[in-house]
Amino acid sequence: MSKIKQLNDKNFNEEVKQGKVLVDFWAPWCGPCKMMAPVLEEVSQEVEQVTIAKVNVDENPTVAARFGVMSIPTLALLADGEEIDRIVGFVDKATLKAKL
Repeated sequence: MSKIKQLNDKNFNEEVKQGKVLVDFWAPWCGPCKMMAPVLEEVSQEVEQVTIAKVNVDENPTVAARFGVMSIPTLALLADGEEIDRIVGFVDKATLKAKL
């Protein structure tokens, strides 16, 4: 069962305001985003201290614009609602876990 949360323009602020959250800004037509999905699934099962969440940029343009997302996938690491790190493009599982 997936531990990844689906976020949108309405629930985003409430869901990321506490703790560490890795937000995957993605779209269904994006090839590298499709490659990133299984990596995020695995990491969500292995890393307890960070919540993994996804935002579809086509359906939720307000949040994507707020974070200045220009390329996808963009992975934004937030701590208590503030961005502390960002990865743009596909990364492997080991690299992602090291960042977290």
